[in-house]
Amino acid sequence: MKRSLFFLLVLLCPFCQAQLFNPVTWDFKAKATSPTEAVLTFQAKISRHWHIYSQHLADGGPVATSFTFNPGQDYALLGEVEEKSKVVKGFDKTFQMDISWFENQAFFTQKIKLTGNKATVSGKLEFMACDDERCLPPEEVAFEIPVQGLSEATVPPTKPEKDSIPPVNQSLVQDSTTVALKPALVDTTQVTKLPVTQTKESSKPEQESLWVTFVAGLLGGLAAIFMPCIFPLLPMTVSFFTKQAESRSSGIRNALLYGFSIIVIYVSLGLLITVLFGADALNNLSTSGLFNFAFFLLLVVFAASFLGAFELMLPSSWANRMDQKADQGGLLGIFFMATTLSLVSFSCTGPIIGTLLVQAASQGALLGPAVGMLGFALALALPFTLFSLFPAGIKSLPKSGGWLNSVKVTLGILELALALKFLSNVDLAYHWGWFDREVFLVLWIILFGCLGLYLLGKLRFAHDSELISLSVPRFFLAVLSLSFSLYMVPGLWGAPLKAIAAFLPPQQTQDFDLYSASLSGNVGALKAHAYEKHKYSELFHAPLGLDAYFDYDEALAEAKKTGKPLLIDFTGHACVNCRKMEATVWPDPAVLKTIGHDYVLVQLYVDDKTELAPAEQMVVNGKEIKTIGKKWSTLQATRFQANSQPYYVLLDPVTEQPKVQPQGANYNITEFLTFLKAGLHY
Repeated sequence: MKRSLFFLLVLLCPFCQAQLFNPVTWDFKAKATSPTEAVLTFQAKISRHWHIYSQHLADGGPVATSFTFNPGQDYALLGEVEEKSKVVKGFDKTFQMDISWFENQAFFTQKIKLTGNKATVSGKLEFMACDDERCLPPEEVAFEIPVQGLSEATVPPTKPEKDSIPPVNQSLVQDSTTVALKPALVDTTQVTKLPVTQTKESSKPEQESLWVTFVAGLLGGLAAIFMPCIFPLLPMTVSFFTKQAESRSSGIRNALLYGFSIIVIYVSLGLLITVLFGADALNNLSTSGLFNFAFFLLLVVFAASFLGAFELMLPSSWANRMDQKADQGGLLGIFFMATTLSLVSFSCTGPIIGTLLVQAASQGALLGPAVGMLGFALALALPFTLFSLFPAGIKSLPKSGGWLNSVKVTLGILELALALKFLSNVDLAYHWGWFDREVFLVLWIILFGCLGLYLLGKLRFAHDSELISLSVPRFFLAVLSLSFSLYMVPGLWGAPLKAIAAFLPPQQTQDFDLYSASLSGNVGALKAHAYEKHKYSELFHAPLGLDAYFDYDEALAEAKKTGKPLLIDFTGHACVNCRKMEATVWPDPAVLKTIGHDYVLVQLYVDDKTELAPAEQMVVNGKEIKTIGKKWSTLQATRFQANSQPYYVLLDPVTEQPKVQPQGANYNITEFLTFLKAGLHY
């Protein structure tokens, strides 16, 4: 019980943040000590509060750091890898044992004997990174280090000055002192020392997404109460507690424990998702085309279940087993009663819970699943607890009837609408071109139109009973749904639809767009001549007719040529906040003019799945970078230690340093314009 309470306190912590970047980066170097011998150096740079472990650990603990070398005819290993950094020894709370680890940095060396004048030493290392609360999965990093004996050693190139500029097409390269690699490859060391001011992303977007997830969980829990599998259980449960209680105080205690047990069960489910996937995996889900398509199919299945095609059922033996344990009575029996409720009601709550977990996972927040389940459980447990405390209030509840099935159907249609958003993400990331903005709108218009007609009793499903009369709440919901459907109709001709712009495909995917044409006066004045074709312009299209670049190096060259600062927009196809910024803030005349006239705009899509040309593919931190999206997400994480979108960087083209602190989404037009102006006058 104490651990459960601890988990709940952790969930309510407003300062919890997901891991934004890899806490450990590696640097590989070789230094010849004689014509026939050399020393390899492996340096790990470790972020604050994180650590990696020594090579020498007892069994049963974390994964020790280890090195594996590929056999080679040009060299031989002399001895074993030695640890040259200060080792911290102490009691590890995570593994409950005495362990040796490294903080801040770790140096390892390996002596080799050359059989020729030069060699290339390759292999891999494995390590585990942990902080005081969690551990990341063990990670393998490949290395390939060229070595030359002193007889042929060349003078190492001079280290560039602090403000020197990396060459074009080398936006991920660190400095020229790093060992050379094979063509089209970049080593893990060539990433983290770019001459830019180190910035740290604000936790505000993370906290906002958690609040959104929490509210979504509350709404889901409230909806679950009015499902056929749960609503009829309210009076039965209240009756049990009122009759079994020996006194008023014991009845209150049992009711509170029952509600708390429901919260513990569902929050534990959210924590389990968090532990199984971790922050990095959850963040990757938000931009993974495969998972977005899987989420789409999953939500369609949930919707079909709610519409009456079938029921999602857990094995009945599970519920029977929990019910038997609940019969034992006592405090533990109350907990098993709550567990029985969770299992019996799964056919109704399963799709809601699944949708919440999908939505939380797609936002990439570490605690998203647990926070969503906390909101869901609070809303679900509240009526059981309150009516158990005040049983007279149960008489005010409406009687069970066909309206309960209407709640399921309504949620099923809403789930179909949400599923289309995930399918749109995949369509944009892979450039299928199936889901243009107007296609998406047509489907939503039809779905919400059907919902309005259903609520009015004009459509019926197999499990629906005949609607004899129309209640006032049902009438209001029907009017709201039909009004929303009509609101979207002008969007077919390009109307911005600012209220839902965050959920729609980008405006530039619209085939027939009168709205953008109406802005042509503002945008067309930005340049007298037609825009030149830029790299990747056949894949991406700038919003509002702006002249945007889609490759960092090409945009940087243009910024140097014109003397204008560079506006880097780290964006994504699946980025809801990016679409909202482009639809509600960028169209402002002052903002649009500033971006178009005073900046060189480059939009870097971090979730695009288009493969890079073979010559542009690379390896960073032992991971292959093969797609456009992976290239720009790596650039954002390694240079600016951020991975949320949108992320706006105002860059000086000469020093390649941010002119002001980068920022994320800001829907206040005045504040965002002030941010843009600051980059011009710094």
